[in-house]
Amino acid sequence: MQDTPTKPQKATSGKRDKFVKLAENRTKNAIRAIRVIAKLANKSAYDYDESDVRQIISALSRELEGLKARMSSTQSKETIEFRLK
Repeated sequence: MQDTPTKPQKATSGKRDKFVKLAENRTKNAIRAIRVIAKLANKSAYDYDESDVRQIISALSRELEGLKARMSSTQSKETIEFRLK
């Protein structure tokens, strides 16, 4: 007797496991990266103004909004570049 009914469930479970593993690792990496950016707030080590801060926060906010949109629907992949002016 074959276990055909369990095969689709096993495949789904594998996809879920892969998603969880990747999501956890990538989220941790993103949090680390944001914390590294936050270290730029050290005024004694860096020279920046409020315009720079707004641009950084705006770029990060756009990416978070894009993440929300992609996770809630099927939109095409967008590339957003960031540079301080």
